Amino acid sequence: MEEKQQFEVWKEDVQPALTSKVEEFHMLGYDRATEEELWECVIAKLRREKKLVQIHYLVSSILTLKATDYMTWLTVGAYKAPNWFSSDEELVFGGN
Repeated sequence: MEEKQQFEVWKEDVQPALTSKVEEFHMLGYDRATEEELWECVIAKLRREKKLVQIHYLVSSILTLKATDYMTWLTVGAYKAPNWFSSDEELVFGGN
């Protein structure tokens, strides 16, 4: 029987690593990076793992996350988001 990952249980335990990584990204100029987004990015990557992930591997994944990997994850997420311009409705800007 396949075991399911329970990352949410560890979220509070790895909070210092998330905070550190967000501060690093802010120093690199990625001011809009948040702990929640970094958490979702790392978890999305780890969910593809075939084996059971242990907490030390989770912390390592957070601390070794590269800004380029984070930005790629954001870009892919933006492409997967619903298309605002797909409807036939006319967009109205300002007070027209």
